Amino acid sequence: MDETRREIAGGGLYAENGRIVAVGTSAELPETADEVIDLAGHVALPGFVNTHHHMYQSLTRAVPGAQDGALFQWLRTLYPIWARLTPEMIRVSTQIAMAELLLSGCTTTSDHLYVYPNGCRLDDALEAAEQVGMRFHATRGCMSVGVSQGGLPPDSLVEDEAAILRDTQRLIEAYHDPSRYAMRRIGVAPCSPFSVSRALMRDAAALARSYGVSLHTHLAENADDVAFSRERFACTPAEYAADLGWTGSDVWHAHCVQLDAPGIALFARSGTGVAHCPCSNMRLGSGIAPVREMLRAGVAVGLGVDGSASNDGGHMLGEARTAMLLARVGFRPDAMSARDALDMATLGGARVLGRDDIGALAPGMAADVVAFDARTLGFAGSLHDPVAALLFCAPATVAFAVVNGRVLVRDGRITTLDLPVLIERHNALATRLLKNED
Repeated sequence: MDETRREIAGGGLYAENGRIVAVGTSAELPETADEVIDLAGHVALPGFVNTHHHMYQSLTRAVPGAQDGALFQWLRTLYPIWARLTPEMIRVSTQIAMAELLLSGCTTTSDHLYVYPNGCRLDDALEAAEQVGMRFHATRGCMSVGVSQGGLPPDSLVEDEAAILRDTQRLIEAYHDPSRYAMRRIGVAPCSPFSVSRALMRDAAALARSYGVSLHTHLAENADDVAFSRERFACTPAEYAADLGWTGSDVWHAHCVQLDAPGIALFARSGTGVAHCPCSNMRLGSGIAPVREMLRAGVAVGLGVDGSASNDGGHMLGEARTAMLLARVGFRPDAMSARDALDMATLGGARVLGRDDIGALAPGMAADVVAFDARTLGFAGSLHDPVAALLFCAPATVAFAVVNGRVLVRDGRITTLDLPVLIERHNALATRLLKNED
């Protein structure tokens, strides 16, 4: 994914201190290093960039009563369950979500945590992520307008707006790293137009810009979302965002399934990014985002697995495959190629998150590399084009994943977590959450 999109047979790279120094054929690279990883028979590429997630939702996959509902019904079913979340649940679900992402080829991820009941804090997710070792963009989400004020969430899950802003400022000052190759950044992320006030949207944007951090929210996710915006604010979601200062290269919006032509033009002019979440959009019946039109207009588009309660999975390679296939539905089979989808999953995501140090294998970039073993059953018969095979064949798990020069997945196993123990604890917590047990 360098400037010329080179595909190097017999290729390799050399990295020092978490940075790529050289890329080329193996014969061109230094013969020795502190560690040499032989990836003969593998396809190596930049780690994928996940631009939208709700990691806590991995505790509520396939919940009965929420399996067949559209967005608003789905949320009303799950809000009371999420109101029982605990700090341990945030920590364990963060690690489960990150493990799933890593094994699917993702090395950088964002997360949108917007519920904070029972003493939960964004710090819980940040501390859990530190152990895993992924590059992490954590966003401080929030909800402030409950049902009694015309919003969607129950009043028990909303927070005081002044307290939200104070805590967001605290988190930025404590955790945000603006430097190149940063492993941890903080974003400001009011949940959605139907769960926060105009004032909070404006104040959040002002706070973010005073610290030079990014802004993130949900926008134009489905027809109900658009109807709510027109009825409540007398404008489209894109117009609402623009009016409140929520456009620009420091802003990215999740979904945008119902973004209209003027909205697409606005986003292209302003450099506003979009997190495309095809699996979630299909699962909730929200529709097909106009990704082809966005890309044609020059909008920055990355991929997001979205929450594991609306996707019920967090497989980044699978998300890229779905994006490719969905772009073809009702159009033409060449509407999006495998390489186009890989572009969104890497450089597209990096652009959306405002980064120029990830998404490509090139000198000066972060040493974030993933490798898939092309000799496995799922790729049999496809080696005439192993790059396209990654997308056209069934989604595979990685054999190796390196983040910042550190091996986090070796021979298909995560090196920083005891995954069987973690899964067992996660399942116990999910059972407790659904049964409302102490």
